[in-house]
Amino acid sequence: MTLEQLRIFVAVAEREHVTKAAQDLNLTQSAVSAAVSTLEARYATKLFDRVGRSIVLTEAGRMFLGEARSVLARASTAEQALTDLSGLKRGRLALAASQTVAGYWLSPLIHDFRRAYPGVEVSLQIANTDDAAALIRNGEADVGIVEGEIDDPLLASETVAEDDMVLVVAPGHPWIGSAPSSGEDLIASEWTLREPGSGTRAIFEAAIETAGVSMEKFDVMVLASNEAVRSAVEAGAGATVLSRLVAKFSIATGALVVVPFQLPTRRFLSLRHRERHVTKATQAFLDMLQDGKT
Repeated sequence: MTLEQLRIFVAVAEREHVTKAAQDLNLTQSAVSAAVSTLEARYATKLFDRVGRSIVLTEAGRMFLGEARSVLARASTAEQALTDLSGLKRGRLALAASQTVAGYWLSPLIHDFRRAYPGVEVSLQIANTDDAAALIRNGEADVGIVEGEIDDPLLASETVAEDDMVLVVAPGHPWIGSAPSSGEDLIASEWTLREPGSGTRAIFEAAIETAGVSMEKFDVMVLASNEAVRSAVEAGAGATVLSRLVAKFSIATGALVVVPFQLPTRRFLSLRHRERHVTKATQAFLDMLQDGKT
C-alpha cells in the first residue's frame, strides 16, 4: 500500500466519481481505477459499489476512509517537519474555518499571509464550528478559526477577534417599533436559524436560556448557511440572530432591521492541536492572527 494509492482512494471516496477524482488529481481515469482495483485485490476487500452511474463506499470502504485520511494527515505532518528545515520558502498550511469567519473575516488575512509567504500553499475548508474543530482534532487541518466555544482538552484556543451579534427582522415584522421584552414575545415569532453545531446558533440558544425559554417552544426553520438564513428573513421568514458582519449590507439597505435585544459579544477563536507538531507555516499564521487581533 502506497501513499499515492491512499490519496487516490480518498479522492474517489469524497467525490463518489472516478472521472472527477482523476480530473482533480491530474491523473488519467485508468490510473485512478487501477489504483483502487490494486487496493481491493491486494486485500481481497471491496471498497466501492456501483450504483447507477455513481460509485458509493461499501461498509469496509467507509471504515477504511477514516484510517486513510489519518495516514495522509500524519504523512503531511512528517513532510512539513522536513520542510521547516528550509524555512518558509515552501510548505503547506491547511485551515478550517466556520462560515461567518471564512466568508466575512478571514479572506484578507489569508491574502496577507500569501503575500508574505508566497511559497506556502494555503487551503481552506469551511464547516460549522463543531466540524471545523473535528478537522483539527483529526489532523486534517493545522489551524481552525471558529466563532463558537470549544471545550476540548486536545485543542488549544486563543481569542483573535470579537464579533457583534444582532437580532434582525424584515420591515413589516411586528417587532418593528415594539421590541420583544419577554420569553413569550420571543416564542410568538417564527424564526429562521442556523443548524445545531454552528456558533451563531449557540449564541441564540444561550440568549434564550438566559431569558428562561426552552428551545422546544420555538417555531424554527433551519438552514445551513448564513446567506440562506439572511435571504429567508429578508423575504419575511420571521426573525433571526446573525453576526453584524453577515447582516451589515442588508441593514444598510433597509432589507433587514435591527431589533433591540441583549446578545453577548462572541469571540473568534484560533484552534490548534496541542499534541501535534507546530510547523513554521502554522506558527507564522498564528502570529499573524495575534498581530491583527482587534
